[in-house]
Amino acid sequence: MDVNNGKFKPPPGVTISGGETLPSAFDVTGLAVSAMARAAAAVARLAVHHGATPPTISLERNLASLWFGMSFTPVGWDLPPAWDAIAGDYRSADGWIRLHTNAPHHRAAALNVLGLGAGANRETVASAVELWAGEELEAAVVAANGCAALMRSQEEWWAHPQGRAVAAEPLVAWGARRLMDDGGTHRNSRPASAQRPLEGVRVLDLTRVIAGPVATRFLAMYGAEVLRIDPPDWEEPALEAEMTVGKRCARLDLKTSEGLAALHELLAGADIFIHGYRPDALDWLGLSEAWLAEHHPQLVNVALDAYGWSGPWANRRGFDSLVQMSCGIAHAGMVHFGSDRPHPLPVQALDHATGYLCAAAAIEAWCERLHGSVRNARLSLARTAVELLRTGPSDPGAPAPSLSPALLVPESTLWGPGLRLPPAVQISGLDAATDVPALGIGSAPPVWA
Repeated sequence: MDVNNGKFKPPPGVTISGGETLPSAFDVTGLAVSAMARAAAAVARLAVHHGATPPTISLERNLASLWFGMSFTPVGWDLPPAWDAIAGDYRSADGWIRLHTNAPHHRAAALNVLGLGAGANRETVASAVELWAGEELEAAVVAANGCAALMRSQEEWWAHPQGRAVAAEPLVAWGARRLMDDGGTHRNSRPASAQRPLEGVRVLDLTRVIAGPVATRFLAMYGAEVLRIDPPDWEEPALEAEMTVGKRCARLDLKTSEGLAALHELLAGADIFIHGYRPDALDWLGLSEAWLAEHHPQLVNVALDAYGWSGPWANRRGFDSLVQMSCGIAHAGMVHFGSDRPHPLPVQALDHATGYLCAAAAIEAWCERLHGSVRNARLSLARTAVELLRTGPSDPGAPAPSLSPALLVPESTLWGPGLRLPPAVQISGLDAATDVPALGIGSAPPVWA
């Protein structure tokens, strides 16, 4: 991504309209535009492969900004809370720390470290956190398989071994090409077209909250058959209507031999595999990159994680809000806005941007697959943050993103009616739509359609 005078440069070949801008210490709207444009350019290239005249691409800054928030609004019903009651920022003995407790096992880990019971509230957690040095609490929660992040400045992050490791990684780390002997033949029955360039492409989705689901939602909009797999006990009710549209969603217990066997069958029928597993978790499942390349050589493998693929934190659990704390974004926001506490981005931009970059990588790799070679790709939230940290603050006089309700698109879901944002990207001649409504996690069997 190119940066000029603290702003992301408009991607070449894409017409950008509007001046709406998310207020931030960084060019968040520029990041949204750049990431979406890269995914759109990849789709356009694939459409040309399938016979399209090189299409034009247009993108609205206003809608790009809004899609980086929530694209779906329920009508006549409410979404559950997005955050657990004790998730958030706390003052430690020497600074600030964020606890991520949305998953029950992450909540339990944090409370156990703090010596608190399951009924703890924010007040009791705050009192317990104040007794800890931030770095010691961060290390203790992480060691207990929980999720926490100390607020660091950018300078502290660049001096940290993990900050240095991530800065040395490419934005998209491509693996070596594997030449296939099938000439790029696509074995699935439904042929792609210039209008639906991903039609018939099977995408196995082992991702959750939020980057991976953004990637596979984008692929589904252009025709991909997306099958999402979740564990038996996983729930994310606040995000299901937002992220399951266009996908079939099933459950498998990968801790059992039966679940792993079913996953192997799905991998054998897949074209693209997108997952959010850390390297050590993949190895534990027996699904290392080397194993996948040997047993499923046809498979495009796109992987994403939180803190990068090298360095001492390569296997650390993480989420967008935690990476913002670790890498200096929340600290920079606090300074920029004159706040007395961490000030995050106005949206979870690292998640969304990495999601669109993952989609672009998957499509770019699929284009190569159609020409007889396969490559894998790795991305991370922390490496996407490196790009954002190169930019400066938004223009203070720019209008904030907004949209008239009359322009929202009616949509039916399992939970009730709602309204969806119109697409931020328009690619001439392409149909960006799906006939698969948002139906929820675990609503389909774990088989290809």
